[in-house]
Amino acid sequence: MKTLKTFLFDRFNIWFPLFLLTVFSIFLLSVRLKITHSFFYLFLVWNLFLAMIPFFISTYMKSQKQIKKLKLSFLLIVWLLFLPNAPYLLTDFIHLRLSPMEWLGFDSLMIAVFAVTGLAFYVVSVKEMKQLCFKHFNQKLILKSLIILPFAVSFGMYLGRVLRWNSWDVLHNPFILFTDVFEIITVPIDNLEAWAFTILFGLFLKLVYWVFEKYLFDFMED
Repeated sequence: MKTLKTFLFDRFNIWFPLFLLTVFSIFLLSVRLKITHSFFYLFLVWNLFLAMIPFFISTYMKSQKQIKKLKLSFLLIVWLLFLPNAPYLLTDFIHLRLSPMEWLGFDSLMIAVFAVTGLAFYVVSVKEMKQLCFKHFNQKLILKSLIILPFAVSFGMYLGRVLRWNSWDVLHNPFILFTDVFEIITVPIDNLEAWAFTILFGLFLKLVYWVFEKYLFDFMED
């Protein structure tokens, strides 16, 4: 317990901004629920919880003084499967078409705050996993993987938003899921929407991570 407390205290500059963003997100949603008595946007809480899972996994892994490679590899796979859930909140802007006109501005702000919170969990988790993998795997391989990662995450977002697949469908419906993935990859002409979504969001995620790494990580870790 003392080790855990020390670990959390040492990471206060990281946890506190994430905590504030999370609280502010829930506060905005609570205000809307209180005034409108509508539970329509309550799904944002679930999506935010899913966005936190990769961060919790990477945080747990980083808190371990020693971790066996088999366990590390297993947790890394689970982390990868859940990682698209973090920036997935960006796609929730699609629900604005169902917002009443008088609430359009507030709902835009609310979803934006949730989306920024999800992105924050994403970039911090990727940063932590990068540092962790550097200690256990070949650094050149990790750097090459990081080039592909945002596009893989973006592709996962497409599978979730457009094709409505979930992370756990890898176990629940693996054959149908892999069939869809194989078709998109091998027949790009018939799946231009998927490729455009993957490339554009992947570039956006690379930009967001670069901005965080260049301007905010040093401040958060001081």
